[in-house]
Amino acid sequence: MSALKIGVLLSGSGTNLQAIIDAIEGGLPVEIVRVVSSRPDAFGITRAERAGIPTCALDRTVYEDPSAADALIAEQMKDAGAEYIVMAGYMRKLTPVMLDAFPDRVLNLHPALLPSFKGAHAIQDAWDAGVKVTGVTVHFANEDYDKGPIVAQRAVPVLETDGIDALEERIHATEHVLYPEVLRLLAEGRISIDAERKVRIS
Repeated sequence: MSALKIGVLLSGSGTNLQAIIDAIEGGLPVEIVRVVSSRPDAFGITRAERAGIPTCALDRTVYEDPSAADALIAEQMKDAGAEYIVMAGYMRKLTPVMLDAFPDRVLNLHPALLPSFKGAHAIQDAWDAGVKVTGVTVHFANEDYDKGPIVAQRAVPVLETDGIDALEERIHATEHVLYPEVLRLLAEGRISIDAERKVRIS
């Protein structure tokens, strides 16, 4: 089986990127062909460079025209041979330019059980709501923020002894397991989207 070629988008420390890199070293049939960061100081770029992955770091001036920024990123990813785009802590909303370049091939990771707690503060929002269970969702991105077809979810209980930092740590640990699992399913050709826009796993 040939390795699935992915491009990774990130904005921060790159812990999910590192989890994927580690999984690849452990036999995950995936190749990261390029990492693009929305911030030049993101530590995720350093992680990629240490792993020998080609990188591209953008800055806020590039994003003054979001569509032009996405056109640049799409070109970078296509030139690198990416088959799927994996958002790993990427804090910019994708425009139709990027989504149309990779239709149903952009994965996003969200730190809650969608459709609950959409948006950029999902962990804090779940904590403030006092829920007893939250979790992690992997979904395909579309133009509706945090509303694309759900690929996989995993629950994370909110323990009586938790502070929000402990909860956040367990959510991130769950992300680091679930994302490589989904990428393996993709690499094995086991994920599809049916006519009702629901994800099927064979």
